[in-house]
Amino acid sequence: MGKDFLTAVKERRTYYGLSKEAVVSNERIQEIVNEAVKHTPSSFNSQSARVVVLFGEQSDKLWNIAKETLRKIVPADSFAQTEERLNGFSSGYGTVLFFEDQTVVEGLQKQFALYADNFPIWSNQSSGMLQFVVWTALEEAGLGASLQHYNPLIDEEVRATWNLPSEWKLLAQMPFGKPTFEPGPKEFKPLEDRVKFFS
Repeated sequence: MGKDFLTAVKERRTYYGLSKEAVVSNERIQEIVNEAVKHTPSSFNSQSARVVVLFGEQSDKLWNIAKETLRKIVPADSFAQTEERLNGFSSGYGTVLFFEDQTVVEGLQKQFALYADNFPIWSNQSSGMLQFVVWTALEEAGLGASLQHYNPLIDEEVRATWNLPSEWKLLAQMPFGKPTFEPGPKEFKPLEDRVKFFS
């Protein structure tokens, strides 16, 4: 990364305004995702993360799935707002889908029964770290992104559309693209209420 780590962390923001204009090559995006998946830590080095990156029309297909799924359950008189938000995600360049392989999680639960209840929690924590690493790295490369959660509503159709294993549990969707407008100021609660130091 060209920036120091904490600057990159600070500058990562949520971008809802995205365009399909190419900012970096698909190959560079693939490199970012591969490096993130390879080097983000996981409990017991389980490496349970699974990621799918959808570009262009494939990304559009995902957001059409979400739109048609939600159309069935959102009241018609309030669907316009939902549709507008989903159209914003589909206006981006692509989408990263984050999964956790439940075969790996369940295998660890059997192997280390004492910690069985913790492995799903640790799996989610590892996925959260991966999401953050990808998000920050995409932004450092000039792309805007946001983190969405239309799972589990879209899970079955996503697995069927891209022929993904049933053991892959969808946890998050990250639409990305060239930012079309900057996010507003971010408010912060006092750090003295959130952090304690002892020496």
